[in-house]
Amino acid sequence: MTVDQIVDEARRLPPEQVAELVDRLTLALHQAIDPSVEDAWKQEARRRLAELEGGSVQGVPGDEVAARVRKIAGR
Repeated sequence: MTVDQIVDEARRLPPEQVAELVDRLTLALHQAIDPSVEDAWKQEARRRLAELEGGSVQGVPGDEVAARVRKIAGR
């Protein structure tokens, strides 16, 4: 299978499975994550979630983020 074929197949997967695939590939590429780094990211994620739930920040819809990225990337 070529990389393009794998990407085409991955595009047919539900978003949750794509996220899991990316996680697994990233871990395979980088082996294990430093526990202190993993803990720091967990704390950051919890902090950001608390900000969203507390209303001190407002989320940006995914389609808007994707449009911004496409504009920046020139696509």
